[in-house]
Amino acid sequence: MHPSALIGLLVFAAAASAAPPKRSHSAHSARSIKNFKSNIKNVVVLEMENRSLDNILGGQTIKGLENPINNGPFCNPYDLNDASKGKVCSTAKDFDSILDDPDHSVTGNNIEFYGTFTPDNADISSGKLTPAQKGFVHEQLRQYGDDTNKTELAIQVLNYYTEEQVPVLTSLVQNYLTFNHWHSDHPGPTNPNRAYVLSGTSAGHGTNDEDFDADKHRLTQRTIFQQLSETNHTWKNYYTDPDTGMVDAWFFDWTFSSGNDKLAVPLENFYTDAAAGTLPEFSFIDPSCCGTGTTSMHPTGLISDGEKLIKDVYDALRASPQWNETLFVLTFDETGGFHDHVPPPLAPRPDNLTYTETAPNGEKYTFEFDRLGGRIPTILISPWVAKGVVEQKGVNSDGKTVSYSASSLLRTLGYLWDFEPFTPRVGGAASFEHLIQRVKRDTLSELPEPKAFKRVKA
Repeated sequence: MHPSALIGLLVFAAAASAAPPKRSHSAHSARSIKNFKSNIKNVVVLEMENRSLDNILGGQTIKGLENPINNGPFCNPYDLNDASKGKVCSTAKDFDSILDDPDHSVTGNNIEFYGTFTPDNADISSGKLTPAQKGFVHEQLRQYGDDTNKTELAIQVLNYYTEEQVPVLTSLVQNYLTFNHWHSDHPGPTNPNRAYVLSGTSAGHGTNDEDFDADKHRLTQRTIFQQLSETNHTWKNYYTDPDTGMVDAWFFDWTFSSGNDKLAVPLENFYTDAAAGTLPEFSFIDPSCCGTGTTSMHPTGLISDGEKLIKDVYDALRASPQWNETLFVLTFDETGGFHDHVPPPLAPRPDNLTYTETAPNGEKYTFEFDRLGGRIPTILISPWVAKGVVEQKGVNSDGKTVSYSASSLLRTLGYLWDFEPFTPRVGGAASFEHLIQRVKRDTLSELPEPKAFKRVKA
């Protein structure tokens, strides 16, 4: 063979190996939806707690993931109002357990994103004011800080986990599909964000108020649970520990008052159902939350305990007779006050409701639910998704390029089970059914064992 011909073949082979995976078709297309419905029959969602992409996936070296190890370091001042106090920058290794829970209220996110508890909403909506993502360390020090522990407090919110610290997540990133631009739907705490995942709105709730309590269940909006029940599709909400109050179906009046035995199913049943091949069409898994000894990764729980839960769920699914028709979505509810350098974008309002809270400085702030929260780790896991791929932004049904968010889940499941978007937020969200490939591939039989690790010394 002539040398030039050999070189040509080598170049062609290299190009072929670097080519992006073949997708079914473009998002929202009839062919893409048909392929999705043909290959996926069961969807499992495990929603973890309170970690940003820069924090928990900040040490992942895979190309295309914008994070501290690939694009940083990223720096914050110790004091937003006094530059002379210096700055601190993100670096490798964080604690297995964070003892000082960062501020993740609406106004806490405001100062972390915009540098003030009460930014001007008109300036935000017009684009005049954009998030600088510089207030994370400042707010952590305001809550807990003094000169003797400010270095440790900065590490808590600004450092990132290495690939070795989180081997389970590392294996998933390297073997499945990770979103680079997936945001929480609410720049605030846990329960409103969990409501968004299941219903496309928090119904005007901006914090974890009593309406979410199991004995109140006052949320009245339509949910994925109600939708599936009324259209003869099967579902279960599996819980890890009801004593922690983490059973999301309990938020909603319809779900609670229906008397459905699928409302709260012990996690042990999930493993039994997976082994028997009797998982419902939609499985929603709540970890235990929130604090020492829990599995959600919420402070003060261990990261390594959360990894153990993820491994257990994955290994059960991988060994299940249903694996070849399953899509496992691993996601988080919100960033929890941990640093992420990517500014959250604006988004359609789900309804005309607002939420008002009093900031730590005593000022009132009213939020109109017209923008997303920070980036959260989200991974698609299935024999039908490409290996080691990072997905960038998506496209909504109007053809507009937008960031993915929690509402992308409902937008996509609407194509699987034939229902319309519950809210304008869901209607304007990017879908991801086109990320399901046309050909099934081999996958890992099990994930590595997680590793507990000591506190990192500053």
